[in-house]
Amino acid sequence: MPTENLLELLSAKGNTAVDPWTTLAATKPEHDRAKAAEKDAKLNELLERLNGLKGKEGDPSSAASATSAPNSDGQLVAGAFLPVEPKSFADAQLTQSEVESLVLKLLLARGDASGRLMSDHLKLPFILLTELLRQLKQEQWIVHKADAPMNDYLYTLTDLGRERARRLSEHCTYFGAAPVSLRDYIASVSTQSLTAQHPSVDDLRQAFSDLLINPKMLRRLGPAINSARGLFLYGAAGNGKTSIAERVTRAFGQFIWIPRAIGVDGEIIRLFDPSNHEEAPLESTGGLIEQHQIDKRWVRIRRPTIVVGGELTMDNLEVTLNTATGISEAPMQLKSNCGTLVIDDFGRQKMSTDQLLNRWIVPLEKRYDYLNLASGKKIQVPFDQLIIFSTNLQPKDLCDDAFLRRIPYKIEVLDPSEEEFRELLTLMAGKMGFAYNQAAADHLIERHYRAVNRPFRACQPRDLLMQVKNFCLYQNIEPEMTPETMDFAVENYFAIM
Repeated sequence: MPTENLLELLSAKGNTAVDPWTTLAATKPEHDRAKAAEKDAKLNELLERLNGLKGKEGDPSSAASATSAPNSDGQLVAGAFLPVEPKSFADAQLTQSEVESLVLKLLLARGDASGRLMSDHLKLPFILLTELLRQLKQEQWIVHKADAPMNDYLYTLTDLGRERARRLSEHCTYFGAAPVSLRDYIASVSTQSLTAQHPSVDDLRQAFSDLLINPKMLRRLGPAINSARGLFLYGAAGNGKTSIAERVTRAFGQFIWIPRAIGVDGEIIRLFDPSNHEEAPLESTGGLIEQHQIDKRWVRIRRPTIVVGGELTMDNLEVTLNTATGISEAPMQLKSNCGTLVIDDFGRQKMSTDQLLNRWIVPLEKRYDYLNLASGKKIQVPFDQLIIFSTNLQPKDLCDDAFLRRIPYKIEVLDPSEEEFRELLTLMAGKMGFAYNQAAADHLIERHYRAVNRPFRACQPRDLLMQVKNFCLYQNIEPEMTPETMDFAVENYFAIM
């Protein structure tokens, strides 16, 4: 460094009494300062990007927010819902006492468990449980039973902890995934709402690609599905009303996130139901998605389609408490939020149609519902699903004008034409491994439909060909469509019809 620059440096520091060589040795060279500044800039940029993905620091709703979420291809989609791992119990909308209760009941049930196993079971970050476990040990609720890998321990209850865990279990035996707050759940439904989805003609064609459906029917279904409000599908039995209703959900976005359980003032409402929800976990790609710390209290599922029939009762529409376990089960309409709820065979339920309609007349209008908890508390929850009433009866014979007004679309599913019936025969023959036989099809239609003035039904080609297939398997012959095998199928199928 030139002498004049050194003097300027010393003068700027205001310390000319210090040995110049000592000052020079303590001063970073210009090129090192430039590199440090460049590294700081890159680090700041990375932190800003991560903060943008995880939500604002200190926002209580950041644990479940609309950020950048992965789509079905694993790519990030801006504005989609993504539950982000909480940084504290406060971020998770949990109290320390609630988590303590889950830990103690888990150890009571298992006998012993490592900290990481408890983290996996409760779906909470291990780093949050570490401090809690240390406090529980200090209070002599738990003790170390043995060492565990990765700076962990095997924990077990003390006699004092076991007694406390028993008292907690008398109130509620639940020790599964930590519950999500009702506020976070409501925010998630708002972000993933069906009303934000607007399926196009191509979306509907894709959704019904495996079903032979009349273009006129598809044109009528389109606006009804887009409304996400509700519709009646009515018509003769066997024309595919249930099949149509089950495929409607495919026209909307493929996946949604739901909490495994919802917590409301200490009460647990179990929402995730393996019998009605199909889990769709994120695939591990090793890329940017791996940097996301997903809140494991949430589960990604395929957008739900829940079908209930004659077994539907009024209890299925309310929060039901299991008095033996103290765990509440979410009603059907809550489980179907952001999806489709199909009321099949409407009018044949154990309860009267008036009871059902009176129960839902306000939710259908307002898009929210009120549920009563076992504690007596009443909560407001979203009523955000496409409800499809499928019936063989005339809607006007089932309900009054006030309710029909709230179901804006009434679509009749008509009998297939002869051309469509033949097309269905061809399609089902290929699916069942038959070589399509035109002569057998002509014989079936002429003798068993036209001659007796029998109406075509969309389900009959499948049902008749299944009869033929079973007959051929029994006779140990190659499955074949012939006039004789079709006569046999008709004799069985239409015996009392």
